[in-house]
Amino acid sequence: MKNTSAKFILASVLSLGPALPAIAQEHGDTGTLDVAKAEKAFARKPLYSPYAGRSFPTRPLFGDTHLHTGASFDAGAFGARLTPRDAYRFARGEEIMASSGQPAKLSRPLDFLVVADHSDNMGMFPDLFAGKPDVIADPQAKSWYEMITSGQGAKAALEIIFSFGKGTLPPSMIYGPDTRPYKNAWQDTIKAAEEYNEPGHFTAFIGYEWTSNTAGNNLHRNVIFRDNADKASQVVPYTTLKPLGSDNPRDLWKWMQAYEDKTGGNVLAIAHNGNLSNGRMFRMIESFTGKPVDKDYVEQRSRWERLYETTQTKGTGEAHPALSPNDEFASFEIWDFGNLDASERKTPEMLEFEYARSALKNGLKLEAQLGTNPYKFGLVGSSDSHTGLAAMEEDNFFGKTTPQEPSPERLTATFVKDAKTNITVMDWEVGASGYAAVWAQENTRESIWDAMQRKETYATTGPRMLVRFFAGWDFDPADAEGRNPGAIGYAKGVPMGGDLTKAPEGKAPTFLVAALRDPIGANLDRYQIVKGWLDGNGETHEQVYDVAWSAGRKPGADGKVPPVGDTVDVANATWTNTIGAPELIAVWKDPKFDPNQKAFYYGRVLEIPTPRWTAYDGKRFGTKALEGTRMTVTERAYTSPIWYTP
Repeated sequence: MKNTSAKFILASVLSLGPALPAIAQEHGDTGTLDVAKAEKAFARKPLYSPYAGRSFPTRPLFGDTHLHTGASFDAGAFGARLTPRDAYRFARGEEIMASSGQPAKLSRPLDFLVVADHSDNMGMFPDLFAGKPDVIADPQAKSWYEMITSGQGAKAALEIIFSFGKGTLPPSMIYGPDTRPYKNAWQDTIKAAEEYNEPGHFTAFIGYEWTSNTAGNNLHRNVIFRDNADKASQVVPYTTLKPLGSDNPRDLWKWMQAYEDKTGGNVLAIAHNGNLSNGRMFRMIESFTGKPVDKDYVEQRSRWERLYETTQTKGTGEAHPALSPNDEFASFEIWDFGNLDASERKTPEMLEFEYARSALKNGLKLEAQLGTNPYKFGLVGSSDSHTGLAAMEEDNFFGKTTPQEPSPERLTATFVKDAKTNITVMDWEVGASGYAAVWAQENTRESIWDAMQRKETYATTGPRMLVRFFAGWDFDPADAEGRNPGAIGYAKGVPMGGDLTKAPEGKAPTFLVAALRDPIGANLDRYQIVKGWLDGNGETHEQVYDVAWSAGRKPGADGKVPPVGDTVDVANATWTNTIGAPELIAVWKDPKFDPNQKAFYYGRVLEIPTPRWTAYDGKRFGTKALEGTRMTVTERAYTSPIWYTP
């Protein structure tokens, strides 16, 4: 075959025309040319453009996969009046008027948005707010209507959320998916997404939030369609109330399967706020049966839940300081008071089953037992804002709910207070976080959704830093000297969300990491790699490594890099980029690799300290912050992991 090919090449070339004197002289008319000589003589003409033929994603797309508008019953009760169309306009960069009557605009447009209004009671709030007789015929509904219309919407909203979680909503306020108002609201949601979806420029996904909240324990999932209206409009969202719905995730997965079977479309789900599930989000024991999770559970969850929303306004769920006492950066925007409606306090034993890092570790255990890792998820961030505004910049934060939109009062106001559990959450504890970053080839529903499906994503707490994370067996330090880590990363390794298997003899995994600061943001402190692994005794472990950092510092005896410093002027809500680095890039090799142990690795990129939204509010409104209020923030990004499986 080799000789035949060589002769064919030679004959073909000779047939092209004049003369190839060197070849003819060396080999005659027929010759014995081999492939190597032919390729040397007739080398492929180098392309002028080094980018010609490139097919990998070259820049991340930033968006929000979890935004509520006034169509959600709780957002509406809180005072949100913006519609899905308003939300898309804002995300595309238009200036709009917030529900509180203030002009609002992003520093830069987003690339995509999912309006994820609640699955349950879609279409109900407009009727409640309008005082529709059928709705307020119930005394409780009438009471909430009067509270909302008299300016006590926030209190009414919390009571409605609590009642929903307890299953005690008045029948007049339960709009099932079989009702006309519900169907109309869903069709309008789809129509709005279709109107604002502009392939190549801005992607408006069709989606909703499945709102399982039994006994106040959060098990929510955001459901995102890859498809257009022709398929998505063939169904209505899956709800949580029986007989048409269920609060068990297994039933949601059945609904998702049925959707794909019926339409030939595609759909995925993103869980979030495990920190408010009181130990139910990443269970080893199923909440609904009390039995260990089984093979069907791990296979279904692995298939349908490819991502986890690890940071948002109601807390960051990457790691908890009690679970990771050696990680000095684990205590970041933590909400560990209780469950979603503050009706039950948190206990220490719940934490392991709520945070992403511990779930990733337990996933290795379950894979060893059942053959599938249900917690092999990628990471994204999103807002969960209930204002219709995906505004998650510290100096441009429009809060979680409408009463928390900018005002002189929000720095000292109370968000949640439960007298029975003695849980109090202040407005200042709400975080201005986060966004989803997706490495997709193009800005379309299909391309972004496919990137989510393969977990080529990362979470940011707000800044739009560019983060690369590749793993392979042959990266060397010279690979970190180029200006295009993507080219070498895809050529020699796998990107975030990928897998390594079967370590070559004597080799340990190598990682090419790179980060570029948000062009209008703060410098970078360091790039860390978090490793988790399962040992031969079935026990899990974790280690955080500093792998790249700004100049001027040396790791101590413990391997940790000293703090980068702090230039924040809290009183004036300013900082300087006189510390840190605009970009970081390095190649790192796991020094303690055991080829027989399952492991995962993910990247964490830290910015230098900057003013938190509370500092901006203090400066703008002249409000004195309460004692204990966090006034600075160390923004960050979390990449999806790369797994090693022997």
